[in-house]
Amino acid sequence: MTYELPPLPYAKNALAPHLSEETLNFHYEKHHRGYVNKLNQLAAEKPAWAGKSYEELIKTESGVVFNQAAQIWNHTFYWKSLSPNGGGAPTGKVAELINEAFGSFDAFKEKFSAAASGHFGSGWAWLVRDDNNKLQIVSTHDAGNPIKDGHIPVLTCDVWEHAYYIDFRNDRPKYIATWWNLVNWEFANSNLNQQRSFL
Repeated sequence: MTYELPPLPYAKNALAPHLSEETLNFHYEKHHRGYVNKLNQLAAEKPAWAGKSYEELIKTESGVVFNQAAQIWNHTFYWKSLSPNGGGAPTGKVAELINEAFGSFDAFKEKFSAAASGHFGSGWAWLVRDDNNKLQIVSTHDAGNPIKDGHIPVLTCDVWEHAYYIDFRNDRPKYIATWWNLVNWEFANSNLNQQRSFL
């Protein structure tokens, strides 16, 4: 099996003016595609890897193979966490669970933004669902993925510098403030019904 770069769910200019077409060109075509290319190189050296899904590799592998598979998965999930028609306050079940877990959407937004902006180095900020159907905010370093810890991802924000440096230079908080204008609450709601498979 050859791993393929999952398609973007929208045109590369669709997230402007919040995220530029140039950012998506570099982030998607260079970084996301680069992880796919590297995983295919590794799988060619060890065919046993080639028969596994990204999630299987995330759950069973470590080191360089885990890093490539997890970054492919994380980025695909990140793109789906954004929408040209996103932003605003959540609706539906995710809104109910956010209020239950954090008290209000504003309180959740403040805590999530703090987790994302305060994350040291490269990584991801996640909204996840635990086995008790409760929402939590977690951060993972580098290629870390919460499904390895048994959590079900609901949304993610990429805080690697390549996600924002073209548009925002080193101003991560400004990028995160902009990210809220694109949050795909419909996708978040769909993930509340997931068991253990997403992509």
